[in-house]
Amino acid sequence: MKLIYGDLNITANVIVAQSGGPSPVINNSLRGVIDACRSYPADFGTIYGGYHGIEGVLKEELLDISAQPEEEIALLSQTPAAGAIGTCRYKLKDNQTKDFARVVEVMKAHNIGYFFYIGGNDSMDTAHKISIVAAEQGLDLVATGVPKTIDNDIGDSEFKLIDHTPGYGSAARYWAYHVQKADEENAGSCPADPVLVLQIMGRNIGYIPAAARLADPNRTMPLQIYMPESGLSIADLTDNVNDELKRRKRCIVALSEGFDVGEIGARRDSFGHIEFGACDTTAQQVVVSHLNRNGLHARGMARGETPGTGQRSDMIYASTVDIHEAYMAGRHAVEIARNDGNGWMSTILRKPGKKYEVVYDKVPLEDIANSERTFPHAWLTNNRLDVTDNFIDYAQPLIGNEWPIIKLEKGLQRFARFKPVFADKKCADYSPEAYM
Repeated sequence: MKLIYGDLNITANVIVAQSGGPSPVINNSLRGVIDACRSYPADFGTIYGGYHGIEGVLKEELLDISAQPEEEIALLSQTPAAGAIGTCRYKLKDNQTKDFARVVEVMKAHNIGYFFYIGGNDSMDTAHKISIVAAEQGLDLVATGVPKTIDNDIGDSEFKLIDHTPGYGSAARYWAYHVQKADEENAGSCPADPVLVLQIMGRNIGYIPAAARLADPNRTMPLQIYMPESGLSIADLTDNVNDELKRRKRCIVALSEGFDVGEIGARRDSFGHIEFGACDTTAQQVVVSHLNRNGLHARGMARGETPGTGQRSDMIYASTVDIHEAYMAGRHAVEIARNDGNGWMSTILRKPGKKYEVVYDKVPLEDIANSERTFPHAWLTNNRLDVTDNFIDYAQPLIGNEWPIIKLEKGLQRFARFKPVFADKKCADYSPEAYM
């Protein structure tokens, strides 16, 4: 794209940014956008990273990605989370007119013709709003979304808009392996600790807790899965666990962080989502205390474990399928921006048939913005303690069969480290509206 400034034809510059919780493979989508843009030097000029998402755009903190060493860009392939260019949880709300005007001001000042936003449903809402406001205010801008969320909750329940999101396969793999290890631990220590409660990310959508079943597709473990969609209570959970103890003398509980256990002192982010890691207590702590207080039908006690952000930032467990698809989704977003223009998100669709294959397509941002796909009730077993084989067939190909390649230096993982080279500021200082 060429931007017209007086008598000058200027190649449009690029901003790529990220929003929301990161994933093990988010930087592969970033790398895909960077690599694809650099493949078309006549169309794309300098590539900037919005430092900490849309907040960085508002504050005119634009990291110069084009100035980064080739080695560091390549290392994005094995760098998890969002440390390279940062992420944010800042929502552009309809009444924040100053923020929208500021976005346009910054993009005009830096000759931005393309905006790529990597994130989930709230992030796609931001990209959609920017695409509209830019057009209304005369900015020649192509806004394109790149899907990301470990929750796998973008899109529709028929899986026609998107089959799965980059990030989910790696989170599912993490939990498949973690439950495998937990079973070994529980089998050995069950005379003293017969019940192990594992809290799993997932808010109010159960795709990640469901992945616990991938550790045991033949159903040999004493595993129970408690998802928000199950509709079960903590009293039901207690009865079910004690029934399992009578049968097997031990039980592993895969517990969604969003399972209803009563008041936990919830705190919410700017999107309105509960931040479970910042609450007064956890669902796991409530369940463990309840089980021990009410008594187990076995010797010993229940114990709990709440893994933290490693669920979304552990590169060792990243799925190679997920790594590749995240990269291709980023690359495809650039092709969409070049060929189809403003207002789309790149998407992944599964081909029909037994062999796992995907194609990369596009959907309108307005169809994705603020969407929330629930876990299909047809994939819950009748007792609501497990998932069906149809879910296993859906999710198993996403975790892959190989280990990721991760460079080590002196025994430590070598992640990408961008130099702090930022674009010169051309606008007045600004404080985002939601800060006030």
